Amino acid sequence: MQDFIIIGGGILGMSTAMQLKKAYPERRMLLLEKESTPARHQTGHNSGVIHAGVYYTPGSLKARFCREGNRATREFCDAHDVPYEICGKLLVATNELEEQRMHKLQERISANDLEHEWLSREALREREPNITGIAGIFVPSSGIVDYAAVTRAMATEFERLGGEIRYGAEVTALDERREEVVVTTTQGEFTGRYLVTCAGLMADRVVRMLGQEPGFSICPFRGEYYQLPPEHNDIVKHLIYPIPDPAMPFLGVHLTRMIDGSVTVGPNAVLAFKREGYKKSDISLKDMAAMFTDSGIRKVLTKNLRPGLAEMKNSLHKKGYLELVRKYCPSLGLSDMKPYPAGVRAQAVTRDGKLADDFLFINTPRSLHVGNAPSPAATSSIPIGAHIVSQVKEQLGS
Repeated sequence: MQDFIIIGGGILGMSTAMQLKKAYPERRMLLLEKESTPARHQTGHNSGVIHAGVYYTPGSLKARFCREGNRATREFCDAHDVPYEICGKLLVATNELEEQRMHKLQERISANDLEHEWLSREALREREPNITGIAGIFVPSSGIVDYAAVTRAMATEFERLGGEIRYGAEVTALDERREEVVVTTTQGEFTGRYLVTCAGLMADRVVRMLGQEPGFSICPFRGEYYQLPPEHNDIVKHLIYPIPDPAMPFLGVHLTRMIDGSVTVGPNAVLAFKREGYKKSDISLKDMAAMFTDSGIRKVLTKNLRPGLAEMKNSLHKKGYLELVRKYCPSLGLSDMKPYPAGVRAQAVTRDGKLADDFLFINTPRSLHVGNAPSPAATSSIPIGAHIVSQVKEQLGS
């Protein structure tokens, strides 16, 4: 009998397990992960950005946890010898409309209490000679890291504290009883007094295994990237981000310096036809049927049909994708766009057809589930884990 069972070996599951073990050092804890290694899905397929918290609604969990997580991530990396770099983020306006939107964005940055600097056209060119824009905002606290390496360090710490990890243990059934939760996996049956799930792309399905209706469904969006050739590794000094269009559900294409020294372009956001559909050819009829029969997802897709078709077109035609980044980096050409692995964003969609905007948690008498945790969840993983621990303590009365 375990005291706690944690499902999910991504960065949220590992952060939660590590912090639960620190909070309850004498309790038995088991983390279950279906893959053979940690961080195989969202954690290992993201841009590696340590976000500052620029875009998030002031007072939201995203805004608070991202700001706290930026500092906590750096402290964790310092303590566990995980390389990272604080290179700063540049938000670039390429026309007057974007500059107007940037003034609104600056108000949000100020409301989130983030250090920043408004840059004129000349100051922007001085900082980034290869970037073209009429104005910019520099946010110095953004950085880059390998979140899979962070997750592995968390796993090592969890095991050092006495926790157990079982890889290759896919959960197939859950049964929440009065005094325990029974978890059935491909490696057998495990029993725990309390359950925490950080299941990412399978978050809604895990809740439904308990016979509960989560109130949302996960809609997978594939984010496709390109990588620039090595001769362009010095094309930018900072993370280069666009000014978001309020009519678009996601942020847009940007230039990202990676911790290995390379530079990526992306992501876009296209509907994935499989929950873990990292390739265009990945198709699951079961997953497609679940999406297209879900009233909330149908409403989202209908509402965003035009931008969705534009994203799909750019996914199929590299030239259109290139034009998005050439708005502020005109020196790039088609031959510079090299293949790079895609990621899949687990986006919760509510029954009324809205994208869940904030982190979302679901409680039952003996379990807690992370329902919605897209970006900046990796940056926020330590505060999210701390939040889960506090919720568990409150629920258990200890």
